[in-house]
Amino acid sequence: MWNQIKTAILLGTLSGILLLIGYILGGYSGLFIGLIFAILTNSLSYWFSDKIALKVYRAYPLDKSKYNEIYDMTQDLCRRMSLPIPKLYLIPAQYLNAFATGRNPNHASVALTEGIISHLSSEELKGVIAHELAHIKNRDILISSIAATVAAVISYVAFIARWGAIFGGFGRDRDNNFLELLALAIIAPLMAMIIQLAISRSREYLADATGAKAMRSGTHLANALHKLHSQHSHIKPTGVTEATAHMFIINPFKIGGIVNLFSTHPSAESRIKKLKEMRF
Repeated sequence: MWNQIKTAILLGTLSGILLLIGYILGGYSGLFIGLIFAILTNSLSYWFSDKIALKVYRAYPLDKSKYNEIYDMTQDLCRRMSLPIPKLYLIPAQYLNAFATGRNPNHASVALTEGIISHLSSEELKGVIAHELAHIKNRDILISSIAATVAAVISYVAFIARWGAIFGGFGRDRDNNFLELLALAIIAPLMAMIIQLAISRSREYLADATGAKAMRSGTHLANALHKLHSQHSHIKPTGVTEATAHMFIINPFKIGGIVNLFSTHPSAESRIKKLKEMRF
């Protein structure tokens, strides 16, 4: 429940930043334009992000005759979670990872890499699939699309503000000074990025909990995350982009220390600890 409340607060803050920037730069008309622009870009991202993601990673439908066990475990989990069965895809890559995509539960897909299928046990793989189905059940694809798009719009508006700071003030009464615009240009996108990433981390914790509940155990997913984290430094995620890192079950890029504040995922250690502490 706390992760859901936290997401609502963070999304509200992110939207508030966007509207405030629009108001500062253009008054009520600027606020309205920012809102319309955000709605349009959100809609495009919501409807087409799944097709783009699957194409980027050259994913193709999982062969049912070869991977019948994966289809069976997915069907069992969907029954437990009251979800329609998503389309399953295979990513031709040896790194260990997986992601879910699609605009809603009726138009969802789960993609698994060749590496994750070959390196995990059946129960561990089922834990991973449960996590991905949890993203679908919790509408995380929609939430992350909105957060990413609003953050992108804020960054775009901040870029305009930087030009305004360089070539002269503009805005409601054209009286914005250089320092005000410069602060807006630097602080706003940084805040937007931090909030967007906090939303992403919060949804990962929630997906872990929802998936573990469906499995009636947090151990299998915890073991899978441990393997994924251990293999992370040995198998490089070739072809993975920063723009889609938030989609995967574990961050494809190695991050640690204070930089975790700028990570799309919580640390593997904290996720494993929470999963092992869960009681059913």
